[in-house]
Amino acid sequence: MTPNDGLDRRSFIGAALAVSAAASLPLAAKPARIKMDVTRMDLAALAQGMAEKRFSSVDLVTAYMERIRIVDRNLNAVLELNPDAPRIAAALDRERKEGRVRGPLHGIPVLLKDNLDTADKMKTTAGSLALLRAPAPAADAFVVQQLRQAGAVLLGKTNLSEWANFRSTHSISGWSGRGGQTRNPHALDRNPSGSSSGSGAAMAASLCAAAVGTETDGSIVSPASANGIVGLKPTVGLLSRSGIIPISHTQDTAGPMTRTVRDAALLLSAMAGLDGTDPATADAKGHLHADYTAFLQPEGLKGARLGVLKNYNGLHPGLDASLAPAFKLLKSLGATLVEVELNSSAYDSAEFEVMLYEFKAGLNAYLAKRGGPVRDLEALIAFNKKEAKREMSLFGQEIFERAQAKGPLSEEAYLKALETCRKGARTEGIDAVMDREKLDALVAPTGIPAWLIDPVNGDHFGFSCSSLAAVAGYPHLTVPAGTVQGLPVALSFLGRAWSEGTLLKFGHAFEQATKARREPRFRNHAG
Repeated sequence: MTPNDGLDRRSFIGAALAVSAAASLPLAAKPARIKMDVTRMDLAALAQGMAEKRFSSVDLVTAYMERIRIVDRNLNAVLELNPDAPRIAAALDRERKEGRVRGPLHGIPVLLKDNLDTADKMKTTAGSLALLRAPAPAADAFVVQQLRQAGAVLLGKTNLSEWANFRSTHSISGWSGRGGQTRNPHALDRNPSGSSSGSGAAMAASLCAAAVGTETDGSIVSPASANGIVGLKPTVGLLSRSGIIPISHTQDTAGPMTRTVRDAALLLSAMAGLDGTDPATADAKGHLHADYTAFLQPEGLKGARLGVLKNYNGLHPGLDASLAPAFKLLKSLGATLVEVELNSSAYDSAEFEVMLYEFKAGLNAYLAKRGGPVRDLEALIAFNKKEAKREMSLFGQEIFERAQAKGPLSEEAYLKALETCRKGARTEGIDAVMDREKLDALVAPTGIPAWLIDPVNGDHFGFSCSSLAAVAGYPHLTVPAGTVQGLPVALSFLGRAWSEGTLLKFGHAFEQATKARREPRFRNHAG
């Protein structure tokens, strides 16, 4: 089966699920035929509409499923729809009618990246055909549990760069053996970036009210920037990693991908929490906030001292020109800008070494617990060789093979690389420059505009500012800031550990002053 064949089959199956799921509702719960423009409503507007009884959660689920059926045939962002979503929405509508509202996410449809475990009828595969026949996870990922408890409706799973883009050095972001190629809604010949490609494209195209992505290095902020939405990579440990198919336990985290900074704060508030099965969350004790929207202020940049990472200037003339007004705006909003320089050259190779070791250890543990025919990385490599026509027609698995060659996490090479990363990104990186210059946050262009989808040569990343915060395990917020020939570009706010509230405050003030986000035009080319 070719990627294009997969797109057609997936779209047909998704539409069938939507129709059959709605048809299976009790007569009283069947959605009313109402017209609503879900492309123009943030989470607060959706919640208000349900509170005022202008529409229900079932209406929202039906509207998004219909939009996915129509719009996603060109994007290929959604792998599957949750057949239980209409039933869950109906139950939440009954709760609302009885006077029980769980919070601002009550009845809100959310899409999840397909590396987050869900113990339901949906599959969790990391985009790989190898996990299609694996048993369903025994439990939801912790962040998924949190979303369910908050009243969110799990609408479906999104496509991703297979294995979160940690299979080949020649990979194509947004491509998976299970789902084929996801496209950028701003220009259909452009890459949505990855690895949270489907979440980014789906959110930009208003195929859901909010989406969840995951990041090891750039996998939330890069697709958020390329698709013109808000993305937040939290401090590692603020959100539990339990039930997320791993790459690196020192860098992995889930995070919000949303229409606005306020929506990101709402989603973060719902997902954050202490998890006894994930020791990293113990460090979050004392740093958790029940409501991150409390940090948001229209004048939040007044008096801020921001370090501008000058090593990301001059790398792309169009990007420099587009973001020049953004830096001037920061000053006009009351911020003081200080030029600083930090780069990843001190730990670039060490980061990859850490990932190779941690990927093998983490994936082997995950697959052994999950069960099924593929129980470790060695078996996964063998599966891909056997299914090479479907899994490796476009690129190989040399990263898998390099990871398989690594030993245990007790090896000196791993421990030395890990220390290099922590020292370079934290104590001699973000912490050092913020202490020296008395900074509240760092700012930089998130990355280049979306590149052309290229199945011959693979990705053309250009540059991204993601590694600094990713290797440190520190928070990183990206906010739409302009366009280059019709393609979105974004401004990043980075900070110390547990500074999500501060970054959200700055990002919200910038967003309110710029209103830079643009609805996608679904053109075949940029411009």
